[in-house]
Amino acid sequence: MVGIIVVLPKLEEAKTIKSILTRSGFQVAGVCTTGAQAIHMADGLHDGLVISGYKLEDMLYDELKFSLPSRFEFLLLGSQRVLAEVYGEDVLCLSMPLKLNDFVNTVGMMTDDIARRRRKKEGMPIKRSAQEEALVKEAKEVLMERNNVSEEEAHRYLQKSSMESGTGLVETAQMVLVMYRQ
Repeated sequence: MVGIIVVLPKLEEAKTIKSILTRSGFQVAGVCTTGAQAIHMADGLHDGLVISGYKLEDMLYDELKFSLPSRFEFLLLGSQRVLAEVYGEDVLCLSMPLKLNDFVNTVGMMTDDIARRRRKKEGMPIKRSAQEEALVKEAKEVLMERNNVSEEEAHRYLQKSSMESGTGLVETAQMVLVMYRQ
């Protein structure tokens, strides 16, 4: 899971954000009120997401963002007026007061992106369930039988079709099965 650090000037607000995230299924590595604390927490994590307010006890958001390792994403929470000044600085922003769905969806999108980059960097294969593996295998068998190709060629066809259509391998296998079962 992706570690999340919440750093807001008021500890109670940070704890409230942590509670929202935890109830939504996210793992929060810690909450703090200063940029220095956030940097210290970030040093103990491989990568993650920092959710910050505009002005902290010891620094502004941009100093914190600059001090974090590049492997961390940054989400700035602030008023519309404050966020208008931040526009175009390569910082993802949400205006306060937060809309719960927007907040949770944004954090989900950002953590998914971090996890995807981590998998890509580490070269880890995607874990598929037994049912998904069975779908891919069945689609390859159908392609092998109908088109008189080897298993390797059938797999390559599924991969190529998947990349060209922008869908996952399992979805492509499902489409092949639907198409050939008609």
